[in-house]
Amino acid sequence: MLYLTPTHINYYYVCQRKLWLFHHGIRMEHTSDTVTEGKLIHETSYPQRAAKYTELELPGAKIDFYDAKTKTVHEVKKSNKIEVAHIAQVKYYLYLLEEAGVEHPKGLIEYPRLRQTEEVTLTADDRKAIQEWIEDINRIVTLPTAPPLLRSKICKRCSYYDFCYVEEGLKD
Repeated sequence: MLYLTPTHINYYYVCQRKLWLFHHGIRMEHTSDTVTEGKLIHETSYPQRAAKYTELELPGAKIDFYDAKTKTVHEVKKSNKIEVAHIAQVKYYLYLLEEAGVEHPKGLIEYPRLRQTEEVTLTADDRKAIQEWIEDINRIVTLPTAPPLLRSKICKRCSYYDFCYVEEGLKD
């Protein structure tokens, strides 16, 4: 089985083609205004955090804001449009924390622009589901070629849009 990161989990829920491309070293995030905007929101929304919380490195994962006293992962996101992917990513952080010996960790997904917070916990069913995600992700990333285009409205804001749809423009 391959070693997975929380980004793999997030992309698994967003787009399996994006997951495959990312895993194979094709990274387009540096070309995306949406990604740049998300990073800016992450860096500027809670300036006091750096002093209050710690950055925590786990095998294959880095948690930017971790409150060791309350065992809480804080994850800042730009929008809740793909909230299911955000929740899965945070659940995977919690899973990794438990694997590292942290008992009963919890997570908070914060959407500063929306002034909303989503609490995330890890259940026995989640632990089982994560094992299934890992198996399916391993199946996807070992495919000989990338999965087909998703052809969804979210594609237009994706950092991989130009890469995935380059031939579509040639058909005009």
